[in-house]
Amino acid sequence: MKLEFKWSRLEFFAALELYQIIMARESVFVVEQHCPYQETDELDPYAWHLSALVNGELAAYARVVDPGINNSQPSIGRVMTLKKFRGQKIGRALMEEAINFTERKYPGNDIKISAQVYLQKFYESLGFHSSGEPYDEDGIPHIEMIKSSQTLFVKS
Repeated sequence: MKLEFKWSRLEFFAALELYQIIMARESVFVVEQHCPYQETDELDPYAWHLSALVNGELAAYARVVDPGINNSQPSIGRVMTLKKFRGQKIGRALMEEAINFTERKYPGNDIKISAQVYLQKFYESLGFHSSGEPYDEDGIPHIEMIKSSQTLFVKS
């Protein structure tokens, strides 16, 4: 399996690329998780979008929202792996790429995420720690987590 990462700002996507990402995000976050909400939002224009491709096919996705837009620090969100590609450690590779990119792009900044509670241990294994109590977001328990800029991340 050859995994390729592609970073882009919203305005530079080809129409088909954007369509595939929106369709994938809706498939995971709205349909699979039974959350009827406005999936595309006002943060997309202020984010770097990361596509993980396997043989040219979208396998996973995440976005990094610029600092000062939704939080004082950059945030990684909309992290997802399409069902067909789960169980292949693509999610870990995706997050490692997102963390490394964010640390290079915004050096000296902590990174914030809003994690689904059941994935807390996964994110802790990547250097994040919880920064509050669990809360409900669209019917799913979440927790805010921070990766300190002082915590070095070494790709495994």
